[in-house]
Amino acid sequence: MLFTGFIHLSGLSAGPMVRPGRSRPLAGPTTVPLFRRELVICSLSSGSSGNCTYIGDGHRGVLVDAGISPRQVEIRMEDQGLKNAPINAVLITHEHQDHVGGAAVLARQLAKKRKPVPFWMTRGTWEGCKPACRPDGAEFIEAGDAFFCADIGLDAIPVPHDTVDPIAWRVRLGGACAAVITDLGRPTKLIARSMQDCDALVLEFNHDEQMLLDGPYPLHLKQRIRGNHGHLSNSQAAEILADGAGPKLQHVLLAHLSEENNRPEIARELATSVLARGGWPATVHLTRQRAAVPAVRMDVNPFG
Repeated sequence: MLFTGFIHLSGLSAGPMVRPGRSRPLAGPTTVPLFRRELVICSLSSGSSGNCTYIGDGHRGVLVDAGISPRQVEIRMEDQGLKNAPINAVLITHEHQDHVGGAAVLARQLAKKRKPVPFWMTRGTWEGCKPACRPDGAEFIEAGDAFFCADIGLDAIPVPHDTVDPIAWRVRLGGACAAVITDLGRPTKLIARSMQDCDALVLEFNHDEQMLLDGPYPLHLKQRIRGNHGHLSNSQAAEILADGAGPKLQHVLLAHLSEENNRPEIARELATSVLARGGWPATVHLTRQRAAVPAVRMDVNPFG
């Protein structure tokens, strides 16, 4: 990986940086990489069995959600060549167990093995978490905040889901941008806009509508999943992808695929056709519920 210098800039910022208890935006990073570097996105687990995604560039990195055990995080990262990958923060989307079940133990283990790292989440998510899942080092932000942590740009994007104050996350490293957008019940214009400058997306393709209706779930659960605060169907995800895909987009990871109410090949075919119609030559990848998938690696220019 070539990385030989920095250009120093003053006042560089992609949005206000807000920390708990402070009313003024903090300054953004003071340095940006001069040469190209590699962005890595790795889904360690995606679905009702647990959610966790790594995004990094070899110098800085984050985990999005902590819904699997710290031991599985360690094993799966090592299996994907990420054993020593930096973890500067953990970003929590909402308080459901498949997103925070391992958070408290992960916080303790990171503090012991590396150093304490912040776990960023909304206050509503913290309050909705079971006490046993609440991590040490929690930092509170509001949906809509844009800020920096360890020179990583982070955007907390509000989403409609049946929790207290859920968000999706957009992560900016140098000139690269990746977003993790899952657990939302309907497309929104804000979500589509937030995708337009992304190089990579982790996007929910939860269920096939007809399979869900014909499937074994009880009526109340079907209604929850199909509701405006449930989960995206394949067709809804395709709508967001059609509206939000931009010229930088290189990779789309289809996430939170239901094992009972979806088929990977259906979701992949739909996503591929949407990208083809839009003229976006992005590669489509499938995630898995109980295992990591090969890390997506791409060279990115820090100046876009």
